[in-house]
Amino acid sequence: WLVIDRNVYDVSKFSKQHPGGSRVISHYAGQDATDAFVAFHNDKALVKKYLKCLLIGELAPDQPSFESNKKKALLEDFRELRCTVEKMGLLKPNYAFFFLIFLHLLVLDAASWLTVWYFGISLVPFLVGIAFFTIAQIQMGWFQHDLGHCSVFRKPNWNRLLQMIVINVLKGLPASWWNHLHNQHHAKPNCFRKDPDLNMHPLLFSLGKTLSVEVNRNKKYLMKCLSSPTSPLQCPLIFFSLEKRRRSSCLTIISINISSVTVYILLCNQEEKVVGKH
Repeated sequence: WLVIDRNVYDVSKFSKQHPGGSRVISHYAGQDATDAFVAFHNDKALVKKYLKCLLIGELAPDQPSFESNKKKALLEDFRELRCTVEKMGLLKPNYAFFFLIFLHLLVLDAASWLTVWYFGISLVPFLVGIAFFTIAQIQMGWFQHDLGHCSVFRKPNWNRLLQMIVINVLKGLPASWWNHLHNQHHAKPNCFRKDPDLNMHPLLFSLGKTLSVEVNRNKKYLMKCLSSPTSPLQCPLIFFSLEKRRRSSCLTIISINISSVTVYILLCNQEEKVVGKH
């Protein structure tokens, strides 16, 4: 059970069909999920149609709609700030900006391969090509991050489609894997056991008294996370795609890696032929 706007919903069965994954919604079991619900769902009118059949009651008048470890004043300030940001139009995307972002990362990616193809794989062209390629890959990561948040286009499907092109085709990573982890991160940011970004963090060090104590107490849980198919450290992405029945993502990962290796081998062979002629 969870609470949204003081209404209590039983999502026990629905959680398995939840588009954002069962883990995201289960992280709020027994808690108030109002702010997370507002942040994750743009078309609230559509979502509320599905909520009607899950409604089982509402909180008593004297029952607070927030956890005891949260401050009411802070929650009210946050909600007021969000309303102000929306009214000011700060969440509306600039299409020209995102178009230029997409264009420049395509140019950098093409330049990386053309540099090596035209000048050969000697040290300087190779390093320049690596620089172009690395910058392009980093920019692709941030661009698909905005697409994953559905913050570029108004319609979520357009965001998902372009995200798949950027992260699946250009980066060789499954969008479903990234969304699966990143949705949990924003649902419970920096919460041990719930934020996947913390699964890899305590390997080298842990910051703060709270996290350090939690890590020490939960060593078995930590090792389980690190050996999990969804662990961002190990990233056996193919196994994750098969587990989630995302065969298209699996084929994309395999094809992009095969094509990259093939192009590199062809460039090396071309360089050897040029050297042999001289």
